[in-house]
Amino acid sequence: MQNEYPDLTQVSHPYSAKETPTNPDSENEKPVDLDNEDEEREETHFYVDKSRPKYEDYVLPHPIWTQQELESVVVTHKKPETLPDRLAYLSVSAMRLVWDLSTGYLTGRVLRLHRFSHRQWLLRVVFLETVAGVPGMMFGMVRHLNSLRRLERDRGWIRSLLTEAENERVHLLTAMRLYKPSKLLRYAIVIAQGIMSNALFLAYLVSPRFCHSFVGYLEEQAVHTYGNLLKDIDEGLYPEFQQQASGLATSYWKLPKEATWRDVFANIRADEAHHRDVNHDLANIVNDPSSVNPYRNIYR
Repeated sequence: MQNEYPDLTQVSHPYSAKETPTNPDSENEKPVDLDNEDEEREETHFYVDKSRPKYEDYVLPHPIWTQQELESVVVTHKKPETLPDRLAYLSVSAMRLVWDLSTGYLTGRVLRLHRFSHRQWLLRVVFLETVAGVPGMMFGMVRHLNSLRRLERDRGWIRSLLTEAENERVHLLTAMRLYKPSKLLRYAIVIAQGIMSNALFLAYLVSPRFCHSFVGYLEEQAVHTYGNLLKDIDEGLYPEFQQQASGLATSYWKLPKEATWRDVFANIRADEAHHRDVNHDLANIVNDPSSVNPYRNIYR
């Protein structure tokens, strides 16, 4: 019997790794490398489609902030009201202390015992965003499975949670344009992701209020941290962040081409403030099985 499937080892890609697709209507036109602005690629051992756009337009809807909204972001704190709230706040406070000590933020940025470099800022941002992208995905997955198991609608929660997870992932990808993590950091990310994913999955089964309060307090710290970063940039301590931002960042937040990394961090801070308010609000209603997500129709 003849095999109906082709031998994939004999199938060649439409373009080799050294070739770039050209415009068939013009033989003299030079190939356009749309990835060149964000990523310089050397010869690779895998197929790279250089004709794809620099920014994929299939991302979930997300807020686009005005200048007034960016400037009106303030640091807020919700006082813990219940036992899950207090446990969530204590957990975030402990994590913040450990991370501040391990990254030199406490001794460098807070106590000013040494200079806190721009690479230390980027290390802090990259690692925190790898963690921040986990909760929304895990919470959405639990609610998705609950909807399937109970044979009922989720009332708009899943979409908002997945949108939040993707937004945090874009924060990470944006910061990666400025910082290339070491192998040690990559191992730390894998370990932290394994711990956070399993812990939050189980925690959401036990106490969804704790989980949303945990994210709310985590985002409070994120708003505070990005606010300090913007303050340091405005004081001229980090001229590296006054350079032009990447194409991914300007496309995602619909910024002008001349936007700087300072503008990008301002938009990220606004995103974190939005996540803070959303999760604190969701924590207040999550224990009601018939509650409808009040943010379900925003940013369609």
